[in-house]
Amino acid sequence: MPSAPDSSRAAASADDPAPADHSLPGSGETRARYRRIIRFALRYLVQTWWFEIVLPRIGLERLTERGREARLTRIAQRFHALAIELGGLMIKVGQFLSSRLDVLPPEITRELAGLQDEVPPASFGEIRRLAEAELGVPLEQAFSSFDETPVAAASLGQAHRARLAALDAADSGFEQVVVKVQRPGIQAIVDVDLAALRRVAGWLRHLRIVSDHVDTRALVAEFATTSLQEIDYLHEALGAERFAEMFAADRRVAVPEVVWERTSRRVLTLSDVTAIKINDVDGLRAAGIDPAEVASVFAEVMFEQLFGHGYFHADPHPGNVFVTPVAGSSAGDPGNARGDGSGPSWRLTFVDFGMMGEVTDDLREGLRRLLIAVAARDGRRLVESIQDVGILLPTSDTAELERAMSQLFDRFGGMGFAQLRKVDQREFRDFGRDFGAVVRSLPLQLPEDFLLVIRSMSLTSGVCSSLDPDFNVWDAIEPYASRLLREESGNVVASTVKEALSVAGIAMRLPGRIDALITRVNEGSATVATPAIDRRLARLERLVRRAVGAIVFAGFLVGGILLLPQAMPLGIVLMCVSAVPLGYAALGGGGPDRRR
Repeated sequence: MPSAPDSSRAAASADDPAPADHSLPGSGETRARYRRIIRFALRYLVQTWWFEIVLPRIGLERLTERGREARLTRIAQRFHALAIELGGLMIKVGQFLSSRLDVLPPEITRELAGLQDEVPPASFGEIRRLAEAELGVPLEQAFSSFDETPVAAASLGQAHRARLAALDAADSGFEQVVVKVQRPGIQAIVDVDLAALRRVAGWLRHLRIVSDHVDTRALVAEFATTSLQEIDYLHEALGAERFAEMFAADRRVAVPEVVWERTSRRVLTLSDVTAIKINDVDGLRAAGIDPAEVASVFAEVMFEQLFGHGYFHADPHPGNVFVTPVAGSSAGDPGNARGDGSGPSWRLTFVDFGMMGEVTDDLREGLRRLLIAVAARDGRRLVESIQDVGILLPTSDTAELERAMSQLFDRFGGMGFAQLRKVDQREFRDFGRDFGAVVRSLPLQLPEDFLLVIRSMSLTSGVCSSLDPDFNVWDAIEPYASRLLREESGNVVASTVKEALSVAGIAMRLPGRIDALITRVNEGSATVATPAIDRRLARLERLVRRAVGAIVFAGFLVGGILLLPQAMPLGIVLMCVSAVPLGYAALGGGGPDRRR
């Protein structure tokens, strides 16, 4: 099996400063591409500087406000056209920007949301030459047949159906495969596009209205890392195998097998798992499969990836998820769908593992707190969780965001897709405009891994709603939120018991420390060791003892109450023991003073 891809190249490429023109790939075509992207960016940067900075400073802010929506829409439309014309990474840039609701106004994200990564296929002659160079053998030797017409063509690569040669088919146990081949010359295009983006990011750092809200270089670095991984098919193959291992014991999920003998950085060969598209409602019903049940299982599987495994498919759009009927089982049986003794009636088959997300331990803990806050419809707690994840700076003024979150939960919290469709669209539009303005006014920037989480969950919600108009994402989240709340409750109990024991230890040591302090005062300050001072110190000692006794009583009592539902004997013991410090506090903290 080939070794894991070298990630150092991607990391270095993502962090390097923008190169000068002379460091670009040598062809005149790539240089022209670079200059065209730069000219486009420079033109609209100057326009933005003029309308957003110069005109407001000379008292023409109303003029700027009046034409802003049309101006931003026009910029997005022209970038849309440029991306389609240039192809390559620019389509990915448009799709990436369309998801950045945190830093871009809705006029831009809305226009770019429809940008599809569908381009004319490369000629089969070019594909053949690249595939043979990568595999080291003629296509006729590597495959018994190879369809010249691609199944799909995108900006970075295209896919063809093929049949494995007899020996490979015998080794792998299957014959039908799909072969993904990188577009010829795409590496040079990606390099020049990233160089242009880094140059533009450097300019944007000097534009105050941008730099106050977003770190453009970090944004480009995140995008570069994802893009370079996406054109490395060894990275995708390893992602497919890791995903398969993760769900090896789950009968609801299937993953294509990698044919490593016919895979390289620019060619990926997988078993052909084409089946019913997950959003093909008519096809599902014709196969005897309930679309609503598919929605439920799909949501469960996606949430399990995110909150259970911490490694998830970040691009689960309908083209990347199939519903595969299983022969010999009763279709449409929800129990079988989850896998019982007779086997599932269908499975969710995931493909295309080029865009995968991984949740770090810190992010997972932050997501757990976010999920609990959402389930509790708690706007304040949600904002605090957002700050903990690192999306908002600790010094941010979050009062307006808390208010907006509370309004969101009060008005739309708990609604399913069917209920939301009945809401007046003007109300949606007005709330969305106000909420977006609040979010964009804050120093907020979603890290790449968190952005992938949002992308994955939004696609999941969209697919589920298309399968079942009554699908309610709150109901899908509830089992995970309940589990997290139970876990959090257990952590609170453990923390309370630990705190009670800590206070008890302090209480046991404190009288001795006070006695030692009094002794030192008496021994070192004979001239001020008067009876009046002694009496005051004695009263202070008794007061401290009574206060400590009360604190220990409260700690043991609360700990016992919290433990009653989960560990009744220990809870009763703690509640009984609490009577001792209560008596200590009530009787004055230890009797009369012996120093008189």
